[in-house]
Amino acid sequence: MDTPTTDAAGSPAGYLDGGSSEPLHPAARETFLAALDVGYADPLRLHSPARRSRLLWENARAVTAECLGVRENEVSFTSSGTDAVHRGLLGLARGRERTSRRLLHTAVEHSAVFSAARWWQEHAGGSADVLPVDRHGRVEPGTVAAALREPAGVLAVQLANPEVGTVQPLGDLVAVADGTPLFVDACAAAGRVPLPDGWAAAALSAHRWGGPAGIGVLLVRKGARWRAPFPTDDRVDPRVVGFENVPAALAAAASLQARVAEREGLNRRHAGFADRLCSALATVPDVEVHGHPTERLPHLVSFSCLYVDGEALVTELDRRGLAVASGSACTASALEPSHVLVAMGALTHGNARVTFGRETTAADVAALCRHVPEVVAELRARTG
Repeated sequence: MDTPTTDAAGSPAGYLDGGSSEPLHPAARETFLAALDVGYADPLRLHSPARRSRLLWENARAVTAECLGVRENEVSFTSSGTDAVHRGLLGLARGRERTSRRLLHTAVEHSAVFSAARWWQEHAGGSADVLPVDRHGRVEPGTVAAALREPAGVLAVQLANPEVGTVQPLGDLVAVADGTPLFVDACAAAGRVPLPDGWAAAALSAHRWGGPAGIGVLLVRKGARWRAPFPTDDRVDPRVVGFENVPAALAAAASLQARVAEREGLNRRHAGFADRLCSALATVPDVEVHGHPTERLPHLVSFSCLYVDGEALVTELDRRGLAVASGSACTASALEPSHVLVAMGALTHGNARVTFGRETTAADVAALCRHVPEVVAELRARTG
């Protein structure tokens, strides 16, 4: 049988857009519901309910730190992954502005990094330069070394690209950075690949690993020169603002812990699914699969089809019960040509991004392998 079905837990069958947001992990749901009844009080107060909330909050930090291999005091919870990107990157830039007000980032970063770079130029009087990438979306160490002949305050390089899955050579980049602090956007990779060493600040997003939406994680390495880029308040953590969302933080930590425990098996299964899809795509003329062939996230396949409209491709697959993404991963609703594919010099027509999740079944993949060639052929026939 190759028709997607709904699983016993009610998760949507044929949902292949976990790169945008994963369905809530059962561990997150159970923890969140339990925490709603006990984690409501203000962690800054002195009474018993408040002390209980503070204990739960600290437990969420401890679990998250253990999963990521960092110190507890390096973990902060933010309102989103985007918020974590902005605070992490701009905080490092502020901390180093006496050394250099120049910000470097790759051409394939998430739009949150581009937005932060524009803010740095328009509102903080800094400068920003973009590093080119190769045809796989990787930035070469030699490119970074050449760019750093002129001092920079911070270098932003994602751990893995959310559109094509390419994993960056962070170890090699740290070696040539010559002390320039590294900001790492790990939102697409957290829970799927280990967080490497060498960063000064990093950002993660819980809904990418099956946690609740509206919770990000900001990591600031002990000893990093980081200064708050925006106004602060008197809450528990000086790196973020706003009332602590204890239930959501606990759910994010629980789902990350569960995902890390499942990671090896899921990665194996997803890599098999990806191989199966790529074999099916190889039978379709004028289709280009994107990203590095080996240094990549195991659950993501991005491809483009010549003579096919990306919106039509997504719509026709959706009619067949298969939910995939198209266009830029950070402006998917606009269906604009992906800045990532443009930077790679890749084919942008008829782009689709497939991301497998923990609920993805062999039936989902079989249906995808059957329907993609059919849909591409039908769309090309319509346009002649």
